Amino acid sequence: MVELSQLLAKLPLMIMPAMCHTASIWLTLALAVQRYIYVCHAPMARTWCTMPRVKRCTIYITLAAFLHQSTRIFDRSYQALTIEWNGQMVEVCHVDNARWVQEFVGEDLYYTFFFLFRVLFVHLLPCIILVTLNILLFRAMRKAQERRKLLISENRKKECKKLRESNCTTLMLIVVVTVFLIVEIPIAVVTAMHIVSSLTNNFLDYEIANIFITFTNFFLVVSYPINFGIYCGMSRQFRETFKEIFLGRMVEPHSRYSIVNGPRTCTNTNETVI
Repeated sequence: MVELSQLLAKLPLMIMPAMCHTASIWLTLALAVQRYIYVCHAPMARTWCTMPRVKRCTIYITLAAFLHQSTRIFDRSYQALTIEWNGQMVEVCHVDNARWVQEFVGEDLYYTFFFLFRVLFVHLLPCIILVTLNILLFRAMRKAQERRKLLISENRKKECKKLRESNCTTLMLIVVVTVFLIVEIPIAVVTAMHIVSSLTNNFLDYEIANIFITFTNFFLVVSYPINFGIYCGMSRQFRETFKEIFLGRMVEPHSRYSIVNGPRTCTNTNETVI
């Protein structure tokens, strides 16, 4: 049995997985938007893809993810009850919806709004935007490959090398976003079905749904080290920055200037920084 004091102490940690998951989704979306601006609207990159803007965007996304989950800290009430269990009197924790949820907002309205917001702004819209950006980036990469062939024929090696590095970064992002979508779309579908089922005639078989959610959560966890491997394998900038952060002086210093983003701790390439 879990004591009331232990449950209350662990309550902030109970929302951390959902908050971090929400932040990772919006950060992935921000990364895709930034790369789209850099590839398809290069003149705007000097204004919108700067390091200060990236830092502010990261802070805003983290704050928004926390605010999205913040009501979950206060939407339940906890009471210690003493009951008979296996011939002994034991103290248990009774969990119920908070008074403000029951009396002032309404349970149906509160949970419908909460999960509907999550489906729309955490799952559905980010996935739709990411699919669209992936298609646009792939088209831009194909055009860049055709231009690179032209540069090779004209023996313009320097420009050809820059274009190749830019294409490698774009391809890396496309792969990362594709892995992200493979994991996130099933979660979005199950969450949407849960809302529709709760509002209608409960058509969803929750035994099957729980098994499905267990598998999707497992693949979600697995996708994070896969993304790390993708970054390491496809981005020289990521590898060198990783070495500088964790190996420090053991690594030879690199150029600290980015054409788009200004001073930074990474190599002198045109890769995005977020």
